[in-house]
Amino acid sequence: MNVTCFGDSNTYGYDPRSFLGGRYDPDHRWVDILAAETGWTVYNMGQNGREIPTSLPFLPSDTDLLILMLGTNDLLQGLSPEMAAENLERFLHKMPLFSEQILLIAPPPMALGEWVPSQQLMDSSHTFARSCKTLAQRLNISFSNAGDWNIPLAYDGVHFTPQGHRAFAEGLLNSLAASGVWKKNCLSHQNTV
Repeated sequence: MNVTCFGDSNTYGYDPRSFLGGRYDPDHRWVDILAAETGWTVYNMGQNGREIPTSLPFLPSDTDLLILMLGTNDLLQGLSPEMAAENLERFLHKMPLFSEQILLIAPPPMALGEWVPSQQLMDSSHTFARSCKTLAQRLNISFSNAGDWNIPLAYDGVHFTPQGHRAFAEGLLNSLAASGVWKKNCLSHQNTV
């Protein structure tokens, strides 16, 4: 199976200890952990600073499943959760894929940190997650809320730690197994993630 992971710096694997856009090594990036655990071909289309695009990006033509997680940067740039959700809906309508080929993931909520100085941003990230769930139901696409996966975040309140990437991968694998997308028994990978 060919999976495209489209997102921002947390999909790219940005290491917040690096100020020049560096990334964690493959053993500590959820996209690479997903590939190693499933044996799938996984394309990492994460990009630092990416907001929800207004036009359709290039996607690999052999994409069987699109895993999409966006919205954090939109909120950090001052967009309301409602406006971000509207942009996300417009973006999803442009996708040349069937609804069953898309998994929308709500980013984990932000925490107080260097990039998140206010409770309002934290509240906005929770509101956005609820909007993502409503949107997924309306468009009949699969949905997971990474806020349920206890993702450890770095000092900035936004980026995953190496442990956060592993927790994200475990939550994603469990979600894929529960939905039937990934047939492997959940218990067989929990000791390795």
